[in-house]
Amino acid sequence: MGRERPSCLCGSLQCIGPGCSSFFAWRLSVGSKGSATQNSSISLHRSSWLLLAPLLTPPVPVITAMPCSLCPEGAHRFQWIRNLVPEFGISSSHVKVLSSPAEFYELLKVQIKTAKQRVVMASLYLGTGLLEQELVNCLEETLEKSLQANESPNLRVSILLDYTRGSRGRKNSRTMLIPLLQRFPEQVRVSLFHTPNLRGLLKLLIPERFNETIGLQHIKVYLFDDNVILSGANLSDLYFTNRQDRYVLLQDSPEIADFFTELVDAIGDVSLQLQQDDTVQMMEGMVHPYQGDKVRYCEIANQRVMEVIDSARTRQELLHAKTFHSSQQGSSMLPQHDSEASEGLKPEPDTWIYPLIQMKPFGIQIDEMVTETLLTEAERDAKIYLTTGYFNLTQAYMDLILGTRAEYRILLASPEVNGFFGAKGVAGAIPSAYVYIEHQFYNEVCCLHQQERVQLQEYSRAGWTFHAKGLWLYLAGSSLPCLTLIGSPNFGYRSVHRDLEAQVAIVTENKALQQQLHQEQEQLYLCSGVVSSSTFEQPSRHVKLWVKLVTPLIKNFF
Repeated sequence: MGRERPSCLCGSLQCIGPGCSSFFAWRLSVGSKGSATQNSSISLHRSSWLLLAPLLTPPVPVITAMPCSLCPEGAHRFQWIRNLVPEFGISSSHVKVLSSPAEFYELLKVQIKTAKQRVVMASLYLGTGLLEQELVNCLEETLEKSLQANESPNLRVSILLDYTRGSRGRKNSRTMLIPLLQRFPEQVRVSLFHTPNLRGLLKLLIPERFNETIGLQHIKVYLFDDNVILSGANLSDLYFTNRQDRYVLLQDSPEIADFFTELVDAIGDVSLQLQQDDTVQMMEGMVHPYQGDKVRYCEIANQRVMEVIDSARTRQELLHAKTFHSSQQGSSMLPQHDSEASEGLKPEPDTWIYPLIQMKPFGIQIDEMVTETLLTEAERDAKIYLTTGYFNLTQAYMDLILGTRAEYRILLASPEVNGFFGAKGVAGAIPSAYVYIEHQFYNEVCCLHQQERVQLQEYSRAGWTFHAKGLWLYLAGSSLPCLTLIGSPNFGYRSVHRDLEAQVAIVTENKALQQQLHQEQEQLYLCSGVVSSSTFEQPSRHVKLWVKLVTPLIKNFF
């Protein structure tokens, strides 16, 4: 028999691939940015040559680090992600997966009421209904308690929303929050991000609602002291009642909470600041997002966000090194029973959190790079369950799904549970546009005879809408996922190119947490049916000719 092919460019049979420094250098050298893939005239599913790139690419420059220095024996196989972002090692007991909008809403209220130091909330918008007002009331009560308890109150509230979505209508997110600014001016900050791409004549001519297609603040993170909730859900009554999303709580995780606090602060610093009289202004000395120089504004924003990512990564590397050396010294000096007792007090992490940021307007494409690498490197017989409320994958993601080896189960919204179903005007045709995009992709799958490997499933639930996004990765031979992506990205053009996005990769070796993630996946897919050719023959799947003609022109805006 011939020698087994190494799984990594370094040539080591022990190396598991993307973790090694040689592989990472190759990914950078061949360009893992989606734009290169999208601009190529030969797509991945029409040619297998790109799959041979690791073998055909010229040797990368000599790397000073030892080969596989990032792949020590026993380390989990996704450790390569820490080449790009900070790695937070935690105990799986600190992770809780939520399943329902009601559970999410109740948790938000409890966390607000018990916060002592900080409340940081980033969302697309805050709704204007009774449930949203109750959240604001909870904030007001907690701030009032903090004010009464201390002459110099410790609690700080920072809220980041999108400017265009948060300003829609006479009663909007801004008017909901102004009373807090007026009552607690020293404790509350409301930042409204305005995309630098909406400016000049474009800003003047595009009407309300339609201006939101140019670019948004789409990050959804809610943190209270050292507890962090990652989700795709906005702060609106639908997301608290009958709009299905995903939610995960990271408890007692100060380093992760610090990171997202700094990230929201960084975006807030380059955003418009809401004033008590409902006007907005930039921080002193900051370039204006749509009146100032666009290039300079984006450079400053890139610098601020990358400072947060790089400084956190450096801190975590130092912490990891310190912990590693301390544990090594302690274990060699202590008797066996003392060593076991010491480890019992501070257990080794069995779960790792990687924040993945995507802000293409600022030239930051970390989430795109990691997602493409995960799709590229998924082994034969691995299973990827991918879900999105808006099925409009980038060409790069579609090519990787159709041209690689893993099995895919893709969950998307049926027209009836699409958030735009029944909307007035042009927006009412958006579900039909998604059906058209879905049908085109399904035809591509069939043409390549990939129906067994790539399967589409439509979520359908009476009285509900569907907004869940993310993926679960099951390694070959495993019945439980070891990795999930959860956050705001939808895997579409907007998420990659227009909006500000953030999600986390959660990697775990703990079976109980893997079981939680598996149950979450099963619960969502349980409400779905497999797509077949007969699906598109149903009357509800009829797409009007004008929608077919217009969809290719506008698909990059929704």
